[in-house]
Amino acid sequence: MLITHDTECALSILVDLLNTAPEVCGDERLPDVAALDGFVIRNEISEVDSLTEHDLHRVHGLRTRLREVFGTESTEEAAELVNAVVADAGTTPRLVNHDHHGWHVHYFAPHAAIGDHLAAELGMALVFILMAGERERLRRCEAPDCARVFVDLSRNRSRRYCDSRTCGNRLHVAAYRARQRSAEAVTSA
Repeated sequence: MLITHDTECALSILVDLLNTAPEVCGDERLPDVAALDGFVIRNEISEVDSLTEHDLHRVHGLRTRLREVFGTESTEEAAELVNAVVADAGTTPRLVNHDHHGWHVHYFAPHAAIGDHLAAELGMALVFILMAGERERLRRCEAPDCARVFVDLSRNRSRRYCDSRTCGNRLHVAAYRARQRSAEAVTSA
């Protein structure tokens, strides 16, 4: 599957945004405008003007809508949700060249509100995934105590955990210890 650099960056921002929700972390990771500003800076989101409480509420609502896409049962259901997000954003595709990224497409109007900006950019990244017939790459972590999401960009679509160093390692160590206890129980019996 060919994913452009722009789409991969947008998918990374999407995952970062979705994993800030309280149902994922236990607490709200975007509790105020300062945290939203940090999110914008951390993800190098361009053409963003000053942020307000209204922007924060829009981003929270968008986050909820986009998270629903990861729980869909079909591409048709996912497409319906994504189409609604993109339509509400009023996308305005334009070719741009800035910050040494080369020519690429922005799907948002210049200096659009952050909610519209993210809806257009992240919605279009999801459009490309769905168009490629790759909805199954939109995953939830398989660790039983984790609610994070991720986009599996591995070649063979084999990724199971949001982070192999944390969730994956923790489950592998637990399985190893369980096997060791089972082997000890058989040996001592």
